[in-house]
Amino acid sequence: MTLRRPVRREKTAQTELTRGWSTGLGAAGVSVTVAGVLVNGLAYLVPVLAARRLDPADLSALAAALGLVAIVGVPGLGLQLAVAVHRARHGASDTRRLTAVTAAVCAGTLVAATPLLVTALDLPVEMPALLAVTTAAIVLSSRSLGELQGGQRFVRLAVGMAVLAAGRYGGVIAGLLLGAGPTGALAVGALTAALTPAVLARLAREPRRSSTAPRLTVAQVVAGCGATVAMLVVSYADLLLARQLLSPSDSGAYSVGTVLSKGALWAPQVAAVLALPRLARGDRRSRTVALAVTGGCGVVLVLASTLAGGLAFRLAGGPDYDHLGRYAPLFAAVGALYAVAFVLLNDRLAAGARWAAAPLWVGVAGLVAVTAALRPHTVPGLLLAAVGTAIVTTALMAVTARRPAPGPAAETRPSPPRASPSAVGGRSSPPDRANDPRPPGPAAPPG
Repeated sequence: MTLRRPVRREKTAQTELTRGWSTGLGAAGVSVTVAGVLVNGLAYLVPVLAARRLDPADLSALAAALGLVAIVGVPGLGLQLAVAVHRARHGASDTRRLTAVTAAVCAGTLVAATPLLVTALDLPVEMPALLAVTTAAIVLSSRSLGELQGGQRFVRLAVGMAVLAAGRYGGVIAGLLLGAGPTGALAVGALTAALTPAVLARLAREPRRSSTAPRLTVAQVVAGCGATVAMLVVSYADLLLARQLLSPSDSGAYSVGTVLSKGALWAPQVAAVLALPRLARGDRRSRTVALAVTGGCGVVLVLASTLAGGLAFRLAGGPDYDHLGRYAPLFAAVGALYAVAFVLLNDRLAAGARWAAAPLWVGVAGLVAVTAALRPHTVPGLLLAAVGTAIVTTALMAVTARRPAPGPAAETRPSPPRASPSAVGGRSSPPDRANDPRPPGPAAPPG
């Protein structure tokens, strides 16, 4: 009888984890999806409004400034990823110091580069300082988002995403509506962004408990940042190469097609967001579900692009690009493949794998090498190279995902909580903590 108790406990815990994942795809999944739409909608509204309120020179300056924030703020995304994995594995721990250092490095980089930015990009001298404030606020807010994601409080995570988007873009939109110009709009945006870390910290606050969890390390943050950079580079590499290899008109057409790629890439990302904390706790079924949802969404989008490719291009770029509809399924396939690769990448990061993003960098290097050798000068030529790269990259990620992550699993899994009598088949005796083989129990309900 004593030999069968661990099996029963393990099956019970796995059933509860799977049930929690299914629940997460309900209200929490809808909340995160709506928040993602809001974030992307506000980000899209800024350039659309700026194009109608600013002259070309000011529009270019604002676009360059927002691009700088997106680039320098990448460590914030890596920090959120690292905090979420660490929180899911070990429970609550103090990550404030490392967060402050990361924010200071990002903001300090912009301030230190002021002479270069002013000269090379022809920006007003006060603009880098405003961008530094916004960037620091984004990085500081990422810690709270990571805590919410790792703690599986997904409804609050969705609220936090919406608050950060409102702070990051809402002030800029208000400044443009008031006719403040690019510098004035960024000043209002910096002010509203600076308010968001305190709001998100309050949203993520939990009752204080004594904790023996290890501290988040620099290496974990660097790994998260490296993975985030790799995801951005591999998904935008073909678009950047189009500027070098294609004519201006074909390059513009290719950029319209990449709108379909990005749609197929980011549409199913809610599955990766919900799965990450469970992957960090060793729930393999969550990876299966996340891959199934992501792959299924990709298949649907590719089929839809096959049936209505002309309409897709018309919606993305206007009637002038209707004739490119036959290429729509290939553009959608690129995004769908990378969406699957990113789920596998999150799984490797959650398992503590070293060089988790290596297949993505191999894919980037392969695409650059192939295009340098073949020099495709047409949209279908470059698109075929991009599809081939996406297939190879996703296959490499799938191969590496089959290998166990290095390091002892015991160090990456939190101590199992004391179970109730019902969790151990009705037995009233408490479990032996020293020899309890159960995986960690499910977290509190989302939200």
